[in-house]
Amino acid sequence: MDDFELYDDIIEDEGPSDPISFFSEEIDFEIANPALLRQWVESIVEREKGELNFVNYIFCADSYLLKLNQEYLKHDTLTDIITFPYHDPPIIEGDVYISIERIRENAHQFGATFEHELNRVMIHGVLHLCGYSDKTPEDKSKMTEKEDEALGILRSINA
Repeated sequence: MDDFELYDDIIEDEGPSDPISFFSEEIDFEIANPALLRQWVESIVEREKGELNFVNYIFCADSYLLKLNQEYLKHDTLTDIITFPYHDPPIIEGDVYISIERIRENAHQFGATFEHELNRVMIHGVLHLCGYSDKTPEDKSKMTEKEDEALGILRSINA
C-alpha cells in the first residue's frame, strides 16, 4: 500500500487558513455547497466544545476505502466511512474517508436522499473526532442522537 497518499486531488482551492478541506481519491466528486458545510461542521465542533485544528474529508471509491480498511483496521469489509484522528478531544484533527459508492447504496437502502446520507456520514466522522464511539448499542444510540441533532442544525443554517 505504498501508493497511498493522503488527499492528493484537491476538489477546490480552500486556501491555507481553512480548517475544513475536501479532497477526492479514485473518483470524480465535488461536494455541493462547501461553504455551508464548513460552517455547519465548525458549529458542531464548537457545540461539542472542541478546538478545530483541521478536518480533511477525502471522498473515494469503495476499492480505495476497502484497502484502507484492510491495511489499517484489519477489516476485510466495505464500509461507508473511516475516521483517522490525529489528536484526542478536545483538539479536533483528523482525516475522514468516505466512500461515495456506499453513500449512494445506503441512501437507496434507507430511503434517504444522497445529500442527507452524505451529510449524516460526514458529521458521523466529526463526532468520532469529538470523542463519540459507536461500538456498543448505547454508544450507537447516542451517536445517532447526535447525528440527528447535527442534521437539524444543518437544516436551520440552510433555511
